Amino acid sequence: MKSQNTFVIKQAFYKSLPVLAGYMILGIGFGILLQNAGYGVFWALMMSSMIYAGSMQYVGVGLIAGGASVVTTILTTIMVNARHLFYSISMVERYKDTGNYKPYLIFSLTDETYSLLCDGQVPDERTGNLYRFLVSFFNQCYWVLGSVIGSLLGSVLPFSTDGIEFSMTALFMASFTEQWILGGNHIPALAGAVCSLLCLFLFGPEQFLIPSMLLITFVLTAVRSRIQSGREETE
Repeated sequence: MKSQNTFVIKQAFYKSLPVLAGYMILGIGFGILLQNAGYGVFWALMMSSMIYAGSMQYVGVGLIAGGASVVTTILTTIMVNARHLFYSISMVERYKDTGNYKPYLIFSLTDETYSLLCDGQVPDERTGNLYRFLVSFFNQCYWVLGSVIGSLLGSVLPFSTDGIEFSMTALFMASFTEQWILGGNHIPALAGAVCSLLCLFLFGPEQFLIPSMLLITFVLTAVRSRIQSGREETE
């Protein structure tokens, strides 16, 4: 059993390595922003441990520094993190029988963790739940460590924070590019891009997120059988 768990730990770590560089850099950027806003390493540690929502943490720096109200913070959080409601639906069956791991798996399902686990592949079905837990845990460790390092660096070294907030967008683009290259079926990617651009044009940059998520969900539901048949042909 011990050797089996060691194997699962190694496999989960290898699986999480693509996220390591991205989360460390993004975490460092967040830590620097937070430190420059006047909030030290304790805040960085607590926010990354308890909130663990990369894009929302970046937005949260401005909310905290600007003294935003509770209502504004809640509405902003819903808007920024609404995408999780849509892609997490596909993980309901996979996480249904995960036992004690379930609360943390739900909490730690970020965009990048989802991209690693959505294919459902695990080294061994008997240790699948442990494997998914460890992949999620390693990813959060990278984010927390990066945030703490960034906060410490921001307190001793002068940094210009201009453009740092774009690093999260850059990671999303990198993930999209990887999925496009590795994925055999480009319908989901094209649907996401076209629907987002259409809603951006119709609703503007401030209100397009929720409509685009709804439209993407509708389109993907409509072409679900075609996507499934394409996957079966690829396999």
